[in-house]
Amino acid sequence: MHIKTTKCNRFCLVASVTSQVFNRPEAQASFEALFRSFDPEVQFQYFKSFRRVRISFSDALAAAEARLRLHKTDLNGKEMRLYFAQSVHIGSPRLEPPKPEKQFLISPPASPPIGWEPSPDAMPVVNYDLLCAISKLGPGDKYELHTATPTTPSVVVHVCEDERGDSSALDDSDQDDKPRTPRPKIIQTRRPDYVPGVEQ
Repeated sequence: MHIKTTKCNRFCLVASVTSQVFNRPEAQASFEALFRSFDPEVQFQYFKSFRRVRISFSDALAAAEARLRLHKTDLNGKEMRLYFAQSVHIGSPRLEPPKPEKQFLISPPASPPIGWEPSPDAMPVVNYDLLCAISKLGPGDKYELHTATPTTPSVVVHVCEDERGDSSALDDSDQDDKPRTPRPKIIQTRRPDYVPGVEQ
């Protein structure tokens, strides 16, 4: 159901009242007399569960005057509030399917809309200047990527030295030919001997 517009009904008022108006006939008669003084042909619809009364006038000016004079007045010891009713204009009395603009995002996906084409992937951004500068660095050298400002720190890349202390890094082929250093053997902690009658 698609709601198109919501308009203010100038001929109807909605009153927020106490339960005495619904339970006592004399209170209901005095309540109706307040509005019949503005329009003798006024009609009332009572909604007890909501504590509301819909008041339909034959003239919009009479409804406006009643709202102006009676809004927030005292009724049986409580403040009565009056509001203009709202009428909702519905475009279609039947349920309509959703617009097929984003239905292709549903899993499992349906057919994409007519004219849809996949967007081409963007080319990766490679900073060749940075790669060139890093390739020229040696162990212990540094390269400043971002100069410090009063509000931001500087970003500096430091090239680490080889773990073996060599100034030149070995290729993968050289590492395969060179025998690897055996890993140190982990010595297990010896369990103390069990002696009956002695607490460990």
